[in-house]
Order: sequence, then C-alpha cells, then structure tokens
Amino acid sequence: MLNHVMVGANDIERSKRFYDAVLGTLGAGEPFRNVGPTGQTRLFYRHDGSTFCVSEPIDGQPATAANGGTIGFRCSSPEQVHAFHDAALAHGGASIEEPPGLREGGLGPMYLAYVRDPDGNKLCAIHRVKQG
Repeated sequence: MLNHVMVGANDIERSKRFYDAVLGTLGAGEPFRNVGPTGQTRLFYRHDGSTFCVSEPIDGQPATAANGGTIGFRCSSPEQVHAFHDAALAHGGASIEEPPGLREGGLGPMYLAYVRDPDGNKLCAIHRVKQG
C-alpha cells in the first residue's frame, strides 16, 4: 500500500547520523542523498522493499513532528527492538512511553519500543510475537 514515508529534518546531518544508526539495526544501508531543485537535501533509505525519507522542508519553514503520528518499523525479534531503541538513544533520540517490552492487546502480543528522533518524530520498533 505504501511507497514511502518522509519526515522533515531541521539538521540533515544530525538526522543522517541518527537514522544511519537506527535504521542500520534493521539492515538498511547508506541512504541515497539527493538535493532537490529548490536546494533542500533529502536522504532516501531503501531496504526490503520500503523507502524511508528524511528531508529538509521544501517550503523553507522549520520541520515539525506530526501530532498523533507514529511511524512503525517491523523488527524480526525482541533483540532487534532493543537494538533499535538503544541506537536511537545513543544518537540523540529520546525514549518515550513505557520501556521496551511485551504489550498485550486486542491485536495480539507485541514487543514494542517507542522513541522520538532529534526532530520530535515518533518512531515505533515492533515485533509481533507469534502465538503458539
């Protein structure tokens, strides 16, 4: 359904350091760097059929985080959730909500961690636990 997700950044090099580390835990490599016709720099991380983009805003205004928005990244294990969370904290992110761990709910058991990137975007690392 989705082709890509893009978030804004106020400091593209700070965001690159953050997302290189965090998305690296999921297996994403170096992003493709593009400078648009209006001069903004954009980073395109491609991995496993998905694209995640970080961009300086085209309109020249400050980047702001979406109120109520969350971007979820699929993880293959609880250990990968922790690696994502730890990489985020080590690179300027902030842990939010509950500590990483198992959550029970109507959608079944999930192992989750929530963080905010340096620009305030809310990210979720999620591993859906197989029920036996």
